[in-house]
Amino acid sequence: MPRMTGGEAIVDGLIRHGIDTIFGLPGVQTYGLFDALARNSNRIRLINARHEQTTAYMALGYACATGRPSAYSVVPGPGAMNTAAALVTAWGVNAPVLCVTGQVPGAMIGRQRGQLHEMKDQLATLKTLVKHADRIDHPSEAPIKVARAFQEMMSGRRGPASLEMPWEQFASAAEVTPMDPLPPLPNPMPDPERIAALAKLVDGAKAPMIWVGGGALHAGREILALAEKIGAPVVSFRGGKGIVDDRHALGLTVPAALKLWPTTDLLIGIGTRLDVPAGRWGGMPAGTKLARIDIDAAEMHRLRADVPIVADAADGARALTAAVSPRSDTARAAAIASAKAESWAALDTVQPQMSFLKVIRDVLPENGILCDEMTQVGYVSWFGFPFHEPRTLITSGFSGTLGAGFPTALGVKVGQPDRPVVAVTGDGGFLFGGSDLATAVRYGINLVTIVFNNGSYGNVLRDQRRLFDGRESGSELSNPDFQIYAKAFGVRSWRVSDAEGLRGALTEALTENAPTLIEVTTDISKESSPWEVIFPGRG
Repeated sequence: MPRMTGGEAIVDGLIRHGIDTIFGLPGVQTYGLFDALARNSNRIRLINARHEQTTAYMALGYACATGRPSAYSVVPGPGAMNTAAALVTAWGVNAPVLCVTGQVPGAMIGRQRGQLHEMKDQLATLKTLVKHADRIDHPSEAPIKVARAFQEMMSGRRGPASLEMPWEQFASAAEVTPMDPLPPLPNPMPDPERIAALAKLVDGAKAPMIWVGGGALHAGREILALAEKIGAPVVSFRGGKGIVDDRHALGLTVPAALKLWPTTDLLIGIGTRLDVPAGRWGGMPAGTKLARIDIDAAEMHRLRADVPIVADAADGARALTAAVSPRSDTARAAAIASAKAESWAALDTVQPQMSFLKVIRDVLPENGILCDEMTQVGYVSWFGFPFHEPRTLITSGFSGTLGAGFPTALGVKVGQPDRPVVAVTGDGGFLFGGSDLATAVRYGINLVTIVFNNGSYGNVLRDQRRLFDGRESGSELSNPDFQIYAKAFGVRSWRVSDAEGLRGALTEALTENAPTLIEVTTDISKESSPWEVIFPGRG
C-alpha cells in the first residue's frame, strides 16, 4: 500500500474519477490539499478564483455544460458558507458538484472553543444543502469516501456532495489503498404493467402533450422518437431546453404550450417537476390525465400522477415508444403549428429584450452556449431564444440565483473551451462577482459577458412601482463606469445602446482570443414586462 498524506489521497481519488480541473481558494486548513495539487499539477489543473463563491459557481458551470462531475475546494466555516448559494443551485439543477473543505483540528470538532473558521456543526449544515455529505477522519478513509461521494452524485437524480477533513489530516501520512470508481447504483427499470397502462392512455388520447426537464437532458433521441410516433408536442421551460430542437415542429416553449393547454387530455412529464403546468397554470384541466416518468421515486409523492413510472428518462421513453401505436393527425399538427406561430408573434412585442436576443441568436453559432442571469433579457431567453441542443442554456433554474450568471459562465467556458459561450447578466447581478474578470484574464477564459445596464434591479423596481403606489425601496443602483472597470482588468469592452450596436460588438467579441465585455445601456421605463405574455393573467 502506498503511503500518502490526506491531501494526496483525496487528489488521487479526484483524478481517478476523471477530475482534470479543480476550482479553489486556499487557506491554512487546506494547505496539505493544495500542496498535493501542486505536486500533481501535471495531472490536475487548479484554477484559483478571487472569491470562494466563484470557485463553486465555476464548478457548477463546468458540470452543467459537460454533464460530468466537477470539484472545488475552500476553507471551512465562512469559506464553505460563501459557496452555499452555489451548492443550493447545484441541488436544484441536479448538478454533480463536489465541495472539498477542511475542518478545525479533529480533537476540537464539536467543542465550540472558537477555533479558526469553526462552525457549530458544519457537517450537519452541509447535509441540508447537498445530496451526500461526509467527513474523512484519516487519510486511509479517503479512497472509499471519495468514491462513495462520486457514486452518490452520479446515481439516480444527480446532485452535489461535500467532503470535509480535519485540518491536520491533510498533511498527515498513512498507508492508503487507492480505489477506482464505484459503479453507479442501478437505475430502476420501467414497470411493464405501468408502461402498458400509459400506452393505453396515449392511444386513447386526442391531444397528448410531453413536458421535459433537466432530468431528461440525456434522453433527447428517445423523447423525439416518442413525440414523432404519437404526434405530441414537447415542451420545455428552463432545464429541458434543447432536448428537442426549438426549430422542430414539435418543439414548443411555454407560451405556445399554454395555447394548447385547454384541449390537452394527457400530460406526460419526463424528468421534470412540472412546476409550470401543475402550479403556475393553476392545475390540470378537468378530465386531463397525468403521467410521469422520473428516476426519483420521491417525486411521485410530491406530485401524484395517474400513471407514475419510476425510471430513467431514456429507459422510460424508449419503453413507452415501443408500446404505443403510431398516429398521424393533420388537424392536431396544424393546431400545434398555429400555437407555435402565435406565441412567437406575441413574444415579439416584448421589447427591446427580444431584439437583443434575436441578435445573440443570429451571431452565436448553433452549438454556442448561453448562460442566463436573473435579469430582463435572461427571463425572456427562457421563452424567446431558440435552443438547438441540450446543455446550450445554462441556468440557475428555480433557485433564481442572482449573481450566479457570470461566475457560472466562467466555469462553462472552462468545461467547453472550444465552444463560444455568452453570459447574459444585469448590472446588479454582474457586480456580485465582477472582480473575477481577473480570473478570466489570468487563466485565459475567453468568455463574452454582456452586461445589460438599466441602473436597477429591473424586475423589483417595476413590481414596486406597480404594486406599492409607485414607491421604490432598494431597487435603484449606482454603478461604476463599466468601460473603465473592464479596462482596469485588461479586458476589452464595448458600450452599445441598441440591437444593431450589440450585433457589431458581439460579432467582434467572438473573434477575440480573450475575455471581453459588452455593456448594453437600457431604460427600465421603456422595457416591456414579459410576464403577461409569458403567463397571461398571472403576470
